[in-house]
Amino acid sequence: MGISLQKSQSVSLTKQAPNGLSQITLGVGWDVAKKGFFGGLLGGGGDIDLDASCITFDADKAVLESVWFGKLTNASGTIRHSGDNLTGEGDGDDESIAINLERLDGKVEYIVLTVNSFRGQTFDKVANAFGRVVDTKTRTELARFDISDSGSHTGLILASLSRNGGQWDFKAIGERTGGRTVHDLTAPARAIL
Repeated sequence: MGISLQKSQSVSLTKQAPNGLSQITLGVGWDVAKKGFFGGLLGGGGDIDLDASCITFDADKAVLESVWFGKLTNASGTIRHSGDNLTGEGDGDDESIAINLERLDGKVEYIVLTVNSFRGQTFDKVANAFGRVVDTKTRTELARFDISDSGSHTGLILASLSRNGGQWDFKAIGERTGGRTVHDLTAPARAIL
């Protein structure tokens, strides 16, 4: 298990992968929150459709591209989304975004990972949510951010990746926001950089 981060903490991913870091996967997972005593006994209720997305920015914090369930790959094919999970069912990552850091356009200085509810379901209906970074080649988890705060928001700026002198840093953000699509979260994502 990787380094467990709290809100606003960061870690050098490059240092966590001493043999080099060329490809990573950003994973996001969640469960449906159980309601009350009977919900705990009967397993809660309903599905939660959250959408993981990433937005790339240049050094001037201008948007380059977004990758999300409606656009599964960026123009160069260096960022790939796993596809839309409509329920949150199952263990592990519900949605993931694979990034080839070696082939990533040199203009990309920041990558912001967002999570939103397209259906407008709020985060108070979500439990056990997390974001994590995995070294794709070794399948080693490098860092993890467990999202413990729930609320009536429909979007979350989960985390960011930033270049730091040729290395990559991962920062846990956890900024609540409104919005039901990645496009709604672009301005708040830029604001946190």
